[in-house]
Amino acid sequence: MRQLSLLLLIIFTCSLSAQHLKSPSEFLGYELGTQFTRHHEVVDYYQYLADNAPDRVQLLEYGKTNERRPLLLAIVTSVENMDNLENIREVHLKSTTGEGTTIDKAIVWLSYNVHGNESASTEASMQTIFELLTHKSAYLEHTVVLIDPCINPDGRDRYVNWYNQYKNTPNNIDPNSKEHHEGWWNGRSNHYMFDLNRDWAWLTQIESQNRLKVYNKWLPHVHVDFHEQGINSPYYFAPAAEPYHEVITPFQKEFQTTIGKNHAKYFDANGWFYFTKEVFDLLYPSYGDTYPMYNGGIGMTYEQGGSGRAGLGIITQIGDTLTLKDRVAHHITTGLSTVEVAGKNAKKLNEEFKKFYTYKDYTYKSYVLNGNADNIEALTELLDKHEIEYGQGKAATLKGFRYGTGKTGSMKIDHNSLVISTDQPKSTLVKVLLEPTTKLSDSVTYDITAWSLPYAYGLKALASQSLVPKAPYTRKKIPKQTLDKKAYAYLTEWHSFKDARFLAELLENKIKVRHSYKPFSLEGKSYDRGSLIIAKGDNKNHPLFLESLGKIADKHKISLTAVSTGFVESGKDFGSHYVQMTKKPKIAILSGKPTSTLQFGEIWHYFEQQLHYPITVIDSDYLGRVDLPEYDILILPNGRGYKNYLDEYKMADIENWISNGGKLIAMGGAIKGLLGENGFNIKAKEIPQDSSINLQVFDETERESIKKNITGAIFKTKVDNTHPLAFGYTDTYFTLKNGSDAYAYLTNGSVVYLEENKNTPVAGFAGSLAQQKIANTLVFGVEPHGSGQVIYMVDNPLFRGFWENGKLFFANALFMVD
Repeated sequence: MRQLSLLLLIIFTCSLSAQHLKSPSEFLGYELGTQFTRHHEVVDYYQYLADNAPDRVQLLEYGKTNERRPLLLAIVTSVENMDNLENIREVHLKSTTGEGTTIDKAIVWLSYNVHGNESASTEASMQTIFELLTHKSAYLEHTVVLIDPCINPDGRDRYVNWYNQYKNTPNNIDPNSKEHHEGWWNGRSNHYMFDLNRDWAWLTQIESQNRLKVYNKWLPHVHVDFHEQGINSPYYFAPAAEPYHEVITPFQKEFQTTIGKNHAKYFDANGWFYFTKEVFDLLYPSYGDTYPMYNGGIGMTYEQGGSGRAGLGIITQIGDTLTLKDRVAHHITTGLSTVEVAGKNAKKLNEEFKKFYTYKDYTYKSYVLNGNADNIEALTELLDKHEIEYGQGKAATLKGFRYGTGKTGSMKIDHNSLVISTDQPKSTLVKVLLEPTTKLSDSVTYDITAWSLPYAYGLKALASQSLVPKAPYTRKKIPKQTLDKKAYAYLTEWHSFKDARFLAELLENKIKVRHSYKPFSLEGKSYDRGSLIIAKGDNKNHPLFLESLGKIADKHKISLTAVSTGFVESGKDFGSHYVQMTKKPKIAILSGKPTSTLQFGEIWHYFEQQLHYPITVIDSDYLGRVDLPEYDILILPNGRGYKNYLDEYKMADIENWISNGGKLIAMGGAIKGLLGENGFNIKAKEIPQDSSINLQVFDETERESIKKNITGAIFKTKVDNTHPLAFGYTDTYFTLKNGSDAYAYLTNGSVVYLEENKNTPVAGFAGSLAQQKIANTLVFGVEPHGSGQVIYMVDNPLFRGFWENGKLFFANALFMVD
C-alpha cells in the first residue's frame, strides 16, 4: 500500500510539473514577440525545459560556433517514446539498408534561424516546444521531434545586439528609421559571412559539419527550414516551385502538398495570406530543403515576411503594420501543423522512407575519377562527411560518358582511381552530387544550376552505365620525413592546394623557399613549373631549419626529395633568375561597402581556416588613410558600386602603389572600378544592341530576361599553364560562372579564357544572349603595370568554399605571380 502511494505521488508530481512548465514569456520575463531574445537566453530556456521535463526532453550540445556559442538540438517526444528512443532511431536507420521492420513513429526535424537576421523563427521555436509539451502533447504520441532552435547563433546575436543598440524606445514602425537598416556586416551570415543555408552539401563551415554528424544519426522523415523574406511578402510554404530535381519521388511531391493544405486550413481560419509553388524550387542540393529530400526525407522551406528589416514592427507597402508577434505566430502555426501531419501519417512516411532506399535504376551506376591525388583525397574527405561509400579502382579500360569531352569515350583506370557507385544507401545523393548535367524542368531557378563534383575538384571523370568493380580504399601514407643533413636542397612539387598550405606554413615559420619558373629535371626526376626548392644555403641562419621543415612536411603529408646539387640535368639551375625566392607577402583585403559580404567572407575564410595565412582587413571607410606601401597585396572582393567608390583620389593612390611594385587582385564586380582608369587595359565586352523593337507579352518578360543571364553554369576554358598564375594546372580548367560580365582578352597575360566557339556550358543554364556575350573573353588574367601587377579574376575561384580546383589559382596569385 505504501509503495502504491509512492507511485501515485510520483505520477501526480510529474503531472503537476508538466502543468506548471513555464512558457517562454513567463521564463524570460517579457511577452514573447515584444523583444528579441539573445542566444544565451534561448539556451537557458531550453535547458530549463530539459531540467524540468527530462522524461520528454533531451538536450544535446552538438558543437560550438567560431565565436564559441553552443549549437543545440532538443529531442522532444512522449514519455513512452523517450524510454524507447534509441531503439526507435536504430530501427529507423535500418530502413536505409532494407533491414528490419518499419516503426510507427515519424521523425520530424525543425531547423530555425539559419540566417541570423531572420530572427522570428528562434522566438517561435521556444513557444513551439512549449506547446508540444503542454497543449499539443498528443502530437508526440507518434512523433519524435528534433528542434534546432538556432542554426546560426553568431549571426543571430550580431543582429539582435545591433537592433537593441539602434532601435527607438518604443520601437519605431517607420521604415526609414535606423532600426530598419542594418549595416554592411549584417546578421544574415555566420562568423565568416557564409550563408549556412547554402552549405549543407559542401560542409565548409563548422556549424554545418557538426550538424550533419547528428543529422546522419537520425535522417528524419520530415525536415523544415524556417526563414524570412521581404517585409511585403506573405507567408510561403510547401509545395515548392519548379524545377524539382528528377530524383524527387512522387510521394515526396505529394506529401509537400499534404502538409501545405494543412497549413492553409489554419491560415485560412485566421485570415492570413500565403503563397505556394512559387520562387523556392527544389534543385540546388545544398539547401535545408533539398538536401533532406536527397536523403529520403520531406524537405521544406517556410518563409515569413520580415527579416532584418522588420525589427519589432514595420509599416508595409499596403499600410499594414507587420509585428514580430505576427511573424512568430505564423511560424508557430506551421511548425505545429507540420508535427501534426507527420504524426497522422507516420506509417506512410516510414513505408515511403524505406522504399526510397531500395534499389534505384539510375542511368549511371558508377562514377570513376582520375587525376591529382591530393584533389581525390580532398574529395574523399567530403564523401566521408556525407557517409557516402567509395573504393579504389582495379586496372581496366572503361567506356562511358567522359566529363572532359562531353561525349561517350573510354578511360583507363587503376588502383589510384576513385570509384563511387549508386549501389549503396546514399545512391540518390551520389547521383545528384556527381551527375554530369542536371536535368532542368524549368530554367527559372533560385540558385546555381551546376555543381558536379568532378568539375569542382578538377578531376577526369567517367560515368558508367555499369557497376564498376572496386577494392577497399586505402589512403596513401607518407612516411615520416628523415631529412639528410648533407642535402643541398629539398624539393617538392606544386600541384594542389595542399602544397599551398605547406608553403604558407613554411613562410610563417621563416623558412625561405624558392620556386622554379621553368620545368627541370634533377637526379632522375622531373619537376614542373612552380616546384618548391628549400635550400640549406638559404636557411643557414635558421636555428631549427631541419627540425621545423620535417615537422611541417609531416603535418601536411608532403613528400620531400633531398638533392645533393643545384646543377640540374635539364632546365634552369637553382641560381638562375628563373628560380625566384618566394616572397612572404603582407596582404590586405578591402571590407565594407562596396564589397559583397559573402565574397569577402569566402576570402576571409580561405585565409584563416584553409590556407592559414595572416590577412589584414581594411574597411572601405578608412582605406584612403592607409599607407598602402606597407602591403604587398591588396584584394578587392566582388561587389557592386566600385565605380563610385574608387574616386580619382583613391585610384591615384592605388595606381601609384601598383606602379611601385604593389599587386592588386580585383575580383568580379571590382574589375568594373578599374575600367578605363589610370592606364589599366581591361575592357568590358558588350553584346551589340538590336535597334529593332520586339514587343513582349507581359507574362513572358521574366523568361525573356533570362536569355541574358547565367545561373551558375560550368564552362570549359583554355589555360596558359606556363604563366605563374596557372602553375600546377593542366591546359584546361572548368570554371563556374555566376553571371554574364565579360571582358576582352588582355594583349599579354590572358591566363584562363574562353576560346572561340567554346561558350556553351558543359553543365547548367546559360541564356542565349549571355553565351554570345562571353565568347572569346577573359576568365583570369594578369596585367603588368609599372613595377607591379593587376590580377583580374572575372569568375570566383573560391565560390562558397567548395570549388576545390579554383583554390590553387588564388594561391598562385599570392605566391607565384611576381
